[in-house]
Amino acid sequence: MIGGGITGAGIARDAAMRGIRTCLVDAGDFGHGTSSRSSRLIHGGLRYLEHGWLRLVFEASRERRILLRIAPHVVHPLAFTFPVHAGARVGRVRLAAGLWLYDLLSLFRNVHTHRMLSRRAVQRLEPRLRDRDLVGGAVYYDGWCDDARLVLANVRSAHRHGAMTASYAGVTALEKAGGRVRGAVVRDTVEGRQVTVHAHVTVNATGPWTDALRRLDDETAAPLLRPTKGVHLAVPRRRVGNTGALTLTSPLDGRVMFVLPWGDATIIGTTDTDYVGGADDVGPTEADVTYLLRSTNAFFPDARLGTDDVIAAWAGLRPLLHAEEAASTAEVPREHRVVESPSGLLTIAGGKLTTYRSMAAELVDAVAAKLHALDGRRASPAFTDREPLPGGEIADLEQLVRELGKERVPEPVARHLVDTYGSEAAAVANLAAREPALGKPLLDGWPVLQAEVVHQARREMALTVADVLVRRTHLFHCDASQGTGAAPSVAGLLARELGWDAGREAESLAAYLDEVNRMRQAVTSRAAP
Repeated sequence: MIGGGITGAGIARDAAMRGIRTCLVDAGDFGHGTSSRSSRLIHGGLRYLEHGWLRLVFEASRERRILLRIAPHVVHPLAFTFPVHAGARVGRVRLAAGLWLYDLLSLFRNVHTHRMLSRRAVQRLEPRLRDRDLVGGAVYYDGWCDDARLVLANVRSAHRHGAMTASYAGVTALEKAGGRVRGAVVRDTVEGRQVTVHAHVTVNATGPWTDALRRLDDETAAPLLRPTKGVHLAVPRRRVGNTGALTLTSPLDGRVMFVLPWGDATIIGTTDTDYVGGADDVGPTEADVTYLLRSTNAFFPDARLGTDDVIAAWAGLRPLLHAEEAASTAEVPREHRVVESPSGLLTIAGGKLTTYRSMAAELVDAVAAKLHALDGRRASPAFTDREPLPGGEIADLEQLVRELGKERVPEPVARHLVDTYGSEAAAVANLAAREPALGKPLLDGWPVLQAEVVHQARREMALTVADVLVRRTHLFHCDASQGTGAAPSVAGLLARELGWDAGREAESLAAYLDEVNRMRQAVTSRAAP
């Protein structure tokens, strides 16, 4: 199983739960690509209704319901306000019709049914929203997730069910015998070792790198993808003044965008532009940042956002299927395809974060069929829609917060631990209790504990400073200094846990500061410390 983003992680979990011997590898950290650079939404896809993608909306609505149930610690319901201004591309009548259809496709089993709002009701919900030309709006419901941690939960579940999992293990070649793909040559990018992994079936779920891997199998393989770039910004929430989540249509081009609350920050996204270039080099540009800031300022005129307000910016590539008939990026289908090459390499391309679980089930059905044809084995069923993901074994998260409070864990810390680790929050709190130094904040002003770094190294496969600060604690995205004040401590804790020497510790720290500097230079002229 090549590719440890959300799709590959979901496939590994499904296959392992069916009793199939599975090995999952990724060239970087799990979820380091698109799967940790998304809008963090688990949604049916309201805007997809404009293109008639009803089957996709129905599927995504069902998957949203499942994920809210099996991963309540990382997937949460979220209400969205959709304001309507005079002359907007989506008017009140069109919006009302779309939302009734949206609720219908969820079989009226969404968190709540939508409701239409008057102009005054929208103003009460979002008092700093531009009121000029405001005619009304609506509230509807979708889901929000911690995308990186959702990937980790699937990888860990796969491992619990017997899968072998390895990050920083890049595929350099495909192993072939008799003209058939029989595994891959994998290079350990940390230690520099190389091994050949033999397999009856090899799966390509590498997202934006899909076509590059297919060319290792057949250098003449036609491209499957039309990648588009999505950029997001995090800015101080007090500057925008949004009280909740909003769905907006940008006055610059009519494209649907989101303004999302995230603690003390607001996430603004996203762009959707064709991308030509290496998947490793994607990043925000000045034009991307300007587009998002201008669009937001148009709806929140008091914000007057500028580049100095940007806490963090990130860009991901959507691995969308190439479609000749799609004139614009908005028209490119969000559906997926499973393709088998003449040599037997199975590739899954396209799709979206919300539907990863059902995509994985379809792919593993194909794997099981191939294995059955090979030796007559039948895979057992996988109840991926019923078994909670690690940390999601309890639905009453408030009860966990209260239990940690009884152990004298401060309420902000308890809430942070439960929101991050769910039913595993007590394991982190116990680390801090056993070693008081680990109970100290990783960074002043934040409830993140030093114990979390130890937990992440031991149980969440964190191998670099960036693994911790970007994808596991998100201090990179929410701290104005990108967590650089905590980076030396993180490096030291990882060195202790992973047996690094001083050179390796300094290397990991320097690599993180370089990543921070590249992001800052894309937004402003600030330099990293």
